[in-house]
Amino acid sequence: MPSPNAQILRSRIGKVCVAIIGANAAELIDKANAAVKDTPFLEFRLDYLEKPALAMPKIKEFLEVNNASTAIATCRRSENGGKFEGTVAAQLDILTKAAAAGCQIVDIELESAEALKKSDLQKLRDTGVALICSFHDFKETPDLDAVYRRIEPFHADFVKIVPTAKSLTDNVTMIRFIERMSDHADIVGLCMGDAGIISRVLGLRAGSAFTFAAATPGEETGPGQIAARTLVETYRIEEVDAATKIYGVAGNPVSKSLSPIMLNTAFRRETVNAVYLALQTTKIADLVALIKAIPIHGVSITMPHKQTILPYLEGMDPLSQRIGACNTILRAQDGNLYGFNTDVQGIIAPLEKRLPLKGARVLVLGAGGSGRAAVFALRDKGAEVHILNRTPETAAKLAKASGAKVFKREAFTQKTNPASFDVIINSTPIGMTGQKGAQILSPDELKTKIVFDLVYNPADTPLIRMARQQGLNVITGVEMFVQQGARQFEIWTGKPAPEEEMLRVVVHALRQQAEAAAVPPQSEPAPKKAKTAKAS
Repeated sequence: MPSPNAQILRSRIGKVCVAIIGANAAELIDKANAAVKDTPFLEFRLDYLEKPALAMPKIKEFLEVNNASTAIATCRRSENGGKFEGTVAAQLDILTKAAAAGCQIVDIELESAEALKKSDLQKLRDTGVALICSFHDFKETPDLDAVYRRIEPFHADFVKIVPTAKSLTDNVTMIRFIERMSDHADIVGLCMGDAGIISRVLGLRAGSAFTFAAATPGEETGPGQIAARTLVETYRIEEVDAATKIYGVAGNPVSKSLSPIMLNTAFRRETVNAVYLALQTTKIADLVALIKAIPIHGVSITMPHKQTILPYLEGMDPLSQRIGACNTILRAQDGNLYGFNTDVQGIIAPLEKRLPLKGARVLVLGAGGSGRAAVFALRDKGAEVHILNRTPETAAKLAKASGAKVFKREAFTQKTNPASFDVIINSTPIGMTGQKGAQILSPDELKTKIVFDLVYNPADTPLIRMARQQGLNVITGVEMFVQQGARQFEIWTGKPAPEEEMLRVVVHALRQQAEAAAVPPQSEPAPKKAKTAKAS
């Protein structure tokens, strides 16, 4: 059962603890002052300081001024994923001084607790501080019950277990563990890694005492950690409850996807009790298992799963069936999965605002999921469609199935009647943030009136810039992205999508990313020693 001390603390702490780091004491307190305005529950990562003991007077002064705040002191040793190079005895001394400075909770990792004498650990507890006994695994999700049995003899006020999610279903293992154990102990449970975001958001609903967040993007103290403002504003973590429906975007990679901010904004704007998460996975069977276990009510499917998801669907709408690619899943009340392709509307709607599609000559670059949607949708509208793909055999198969034609680049330069188009559409990932690769076409080959790049991040892709330099009309991927997302929202909720609001937050997020990328990083002091991992 939770100790009286832990029960008192749980009554005053929030659901989100913000990890505070700094190169020195002054920077640590400056960042704490900025964070405490929004979140009065802080973790001082003392192991990030070269000389943590020197920070105690400033921490004491901060806690006296901010007497409504609650602070965890953590001085994680390097052997356990932290930055502190000292001995276990030195670690214990720092934590004892932090308790004397006013920190109400101290976090000591299981390995240190096992190395200490019981009498030494008791001296720390005699200060009146509450104890977190923590365990981190940076490689996998082990037997969580076995880890708990190792921690149990220390009678910690909070039991913190943080493995790494190597699959989406590792989050289910963590959530089920929290549900099972939260009546017996104050559990803090979450999974690290890109695949672990589910546990960071849904762990509280399962019974985790709280979760951890970074103060700002770029100051994460563990793999996959989310900024506090994002947890509260985008994921509305304090509102997630048993009735909250879960949705998400599945693919690899999805960590940079703006779908979560767009769809969560739509849910908030239309007062839908739902949350939308990034579901990083390379294995489609892993995704399907997660959908059924949580359960998840709807999923946006992105690269590379738009075609591999098809065998798991009970049915699809006729156009999606013809396309052979699905970007939207709806989980019905009977638990079966049904597929749709909203890429179609995302591609067609922006084009129809600009030209009649019947008889239009269109070149589609790429023959993947989005390319297939573009080809079939345009053929349905009566367009003359040509396909240019890195693998000609794939283009030939798509052309045969859709009634399109395979295009050869040399047609641009043939002496008689060189090829030209009304629209050129890029459906490949070339130009996407984080993707490398040369442009498919050269400036001289942009023989068209309109260039439409389905890549939305960044909005100003190399292809779009090239087209503008040629004086061509352009359609950015942002239009397509918002249109397809709006249709997904309507399929899932039955409500009209707040398209203007969705567009606004996407444009704002892209502008912020572009501004951040344009600012050179500030120089930082050299680390004391290279680390391979950071905790929670």
